[in-house]
Amino acid sequence: MSDVPDRSSEPDPAAEPIQQRARNQRSVLLVLAVVGVLLVGFAGGLLVGNSTHRASDAPNAVDVGFSQDMSVHHTQAVQMSSLELAGAVDPEVKRLAYDILTTQANQAGRMQGWLQQWGKPFLGADGYMGWMTDTSGHDGMNMGAGMKMGPVQSMPGMASNQEMAALQQATGPALDTMFLQLMLRHHQGGMPMIVYAVEHADTDEIRSLAESMQKTQQNEADQMTQMLAARKVSPLPLS
Repeated sequence: MSDVPDRSSEPDPAAEPIQQRARNQRSVLLVLAVVGVLLVGFAGGLLVGNSTHRASDAPNAVDVGFSQDMSVHHTQAVQMSSLELAGAVDPEVKRLAYDILTTQANQAGRMQGWLQQWGKPFLGADGYMGWMTDTSGHDGMNMGAGMKMGPVQSMPGMASNQEMAALQQATGPALDTMFLQLMLRHHQGGMPMIVYAVEHADTDEIRSLAESMQKTQQNEADQMTQMLAARKVSPLPLS
């Protein structure tokens, strides 16, 4: 019998720097991928706008504010979807992430293209949601319940820096579950802005786009709720 202790189950210290480098490389690649997707979406949005019709020349504050804020909201959804696609193990969740990434990158591009046509900046100057001035109930939703209207420094449903870092570090089934939780909350947080745009935007372009978002994201939210229930995991509260 050998007196040499069995260390086969112990972690290899030499592997840790390699794993860290792999995570860093993954981070760089994901950043480049997100930037590339958003650029493609922006270019596609401009082509769609210019090939079919120009955006209306007289947008109101809701048209502009919604385009600015929802572009930011969509950008984080694209980032989260990119992280999920890089490490997903569940094909169903991976397909959902792909659909969200491609759809929201294109929508963000369209909104940024319209902002350019209107001569408006891509970002609002004084925080978010300042264009939502009517907080009474809309379409069965109480816009003021537990939600502070703008201008605010962070939109409802947005993941924190700590949550995004945790999502980046997660792998396997834990990544799938965390993605579903964060994306469901993300959809729920953005829905009041979408409903508000449907009811208060002046331009046909924004109203039509918001109506499409409302239908698509509600279907995706229902799907994510079912996926979490199947995993016996509770959704995150909307703070």
